[in-house]
Amino acid sequence: MSAFKRDVSISLGLFEETPPKKQSILRSWRRLSSLQRMVVGLLLLCTVIIAFFVLPGILNGESGSMNSSLNGSDRKAAPSGDTNDKDALDKNLPESQQDGSDKRGVDDQHKQVDQMVGPLDDHKYVSTYDFFNGQVQTDRQKQVVAAFKHAWAAYKKYAWGHDELHPISKSSSEWFGTGLTLVDSLDTMVIMGLKDEYEEAKQWVEQNLTFNVDRYVNLFEVTIRILGSLLATYHLTGDLVMKSKAVDLGDRLLPSFNPDSKIPYSDVNLAKGLARAPRWGPDSSTSEVTTIQLEFRDLTAITGNNKYASAVHEVSMHVHELPKTDGLVPIFINANSGDFRPASTITLGARGDSYYEYLLKQWIQSGRQLTVFKDDFAESVEGVRKWLLRKSEPSKLLFVGELLNGRNFSPKMDHLVCFYPGTLALAHHAGMSSEYLELAKELLNTCWETYNRMPTKLSPEITYFNLATGAGEDLIVKPLDAHNLLRPETLESMFYLYRFTGDQKYRDQAWQIFLAFEKHTKLADGYSSIHNVKDSRNPRYRDKMESFFLAETLKYLYLIFSDDPELISLDKYVFNSEGHPLPILQSD
Repeated sequence: MSAFKRDVSISLGLFEETPPKKQSILRSWRRLSSLQRMVVGLLLLCTVIIAFFVLPGILNGESGSMNSSLNGSDRKAAPSGDTNDKDALDKNLPESQQDGSDKRGVDDQHKQVDQMVGPLDDHKYVSTYDFFNGQVQTDRQKQVVAAFKHAWAAYKKYAWGHDELHPISKSSSEWFGTGLTLVDSLDTMVIMGLKDEYEEAKQWVEQNLTFNVDRYVNLFEVTIRILGSLLATYHLTGDLVMKSKAVDLGDRLLPSFNPDSKIPYSDVNLAKGLARAPRWGPDSSTSEVTTIQLEFRDLTAITGNNKYASAVHEVSMHVHELPKTDGLVPIFINANSGDFRPASTITLGARGDSYYEYLLKQWIQSGRQLTVFKDDFAESVEGVRKWLLRKSEPSKLLFVGELLNGRNFSPKMDHLVCFYPGTLALAHHAGMSSEYLELAKELLNTCWETYNRMPTKLSPEITYFNLATGAGEDLIVKPLDAHNLLRPETLESMFYLYRFTGDQKYRDQAWQIFLAFEKHTKLADGYSSIHNVKDSRNPRYRDKMESFFLAETLKYLYLIFSDDPELISLDKYVFNSEGHPLPILQSD
């Protein structure tokens, strides 16, 4: 065995006792043995890994504590495109930013947020509207209420206290582990005047709802669905249990906020207070990190504690300062660096949509004090006009497309985009350009046609528009895009347009959509999303009833058919992205 104890040395040819003769790198490489080449290759590979994966995490504090102070240092945004030319970057910035004078405006906005926190008054933002006794319902409202009761009965029977109902298999599933469908539906029951159902659900909230759940949940989804509903229900009823649960949840979500990059992590563990990026990569969706502001600012309004509003305002102002394409943003943003992902898609659909919605609504919620968001919204509308609007063939339907890789136009429009007509109409109602209302009407007509031209009279999830001259049909629906998830966006916009114009056609169109839901998605127990809107004989059920069907879709239908403009007045409330009404803040 002693023979194996001899010293072994391997020469890599890197050091020599005598000065080497001059020779090319390639020639030197060829003289190395296979073993030597392998060792050098491994060293180079390790160097690359350290340079590209380890160092960025260390420098950006990726492994740091998620619970540290929100007072991180400012970071200058990197360009979202593929150029380093300063002049080119400056062209993408508002004029006030090009000469550095925007800094004072940003500071002023921060001061305004601090000043908006007045003396706490528990009853200041509680509604005096008599939801349970004072409503006179129209015939169509009564049928919408019957649809809600049918869905609710199935949830109660097969999924009570669980997140989601599967009406075909008569089972339930968990997403957050927080009774999602029940909590998401609370304010809908109040608005519809369903006192018995609400009281039973309220009792479950008091006795069973806990956020001490040891699982990672999506910050955005939990905020708009759970936090938004608890806050809205508190404002509509004054029930303190809703406020208490909302504050508890808000505190558990705060660890998501990253003080170094100013961009929150997408996932947070409610029990452990730990946050992380999604498993698929370091990026958060732009819409997700910019669609939590209404809810957290409302938490500040009802608690008097500015920590909630400050956390989300840091996010909003950081994104405000990043370079954009005429006010349009890429759909991914890195939670470690705080920068947009270069060359990612620009869209008003998935992962981009509610960024634009919350620009306008932050301004409205603030009592129109935070004008920076109004200005950003106006700039984005011009960007939409310049880059994303096209008309289809042969009917000249105006639609909103996408920029793939941030530059290549695609005639693809998600159903999610149909929130935009309502947002434009709301902007006009708040005093912005009259052209917004005309644009809203034309875009909503296109959304309506995606329903009206389908055999089921229900819209697909994604529609492509024909741009070819001489084409016979405007709409192209691919097989994998033909499903319908019971989404609310078109009905949401119809609600706004009916409230602001009084045009009966929006009610009639909404009624046709409701009847299509009744015909093609209603089951003996509950409702189900469907696979194929192009097959009226066999649309095929997907065995899932989304919580937003009760939280938004049926709520907006109920409000469209109401004859009472004071039922959630749009001069007093602003809806969050899940259809939960939050009060417009009053200046003291």
